Amino acid sequence: MRIINFSHPLTEQNLREIENLTGCPVSEVIEVPSQVDLQSPLEPQIASRLDELGLSSRDWQTEPLLLNLPSLNCSAAVVLAIVHGRMGYFPPVLRLRPDNDGLVPRFTVAEILNLQAIRERARGKR
Repeated sequence: MRIINFSHPLTEQNLREIENLTGCPVSEVIEVPSQVDLQSPLEPQIASRLDELGLSSRDWQTEPLLLNLPSLNCSAAVVLAIVHGRMGYFPPVLRLRPDNDGLVPRFTVAEILNLQAIRERARGKR
């Protein structure tokens, strides 16, 4: 599984937690800069970053991908819209939470959000 990371760097511990939750080995973490120019339209900025990943149309549709979304809510929304368009479904998303037990701020894996399953459950409420 490839992780497309728009957020904090993932630690080795995070990767082990992800593998335990998903049952899939992490083959690659692709770091994507999430800083955007808020005075310019977001879509072209984010689309170009996703284009630069070098994933083919086939990769988007067949490779196991997990997203760690950017913290900026509008950027996250645009990422999801573009990726859904390329994949044909919502990707699974990583949710991290602060680990307040240490002196140094760290994040642990809280859960993997299966957005497609969430969408399907929500359709039942229409």
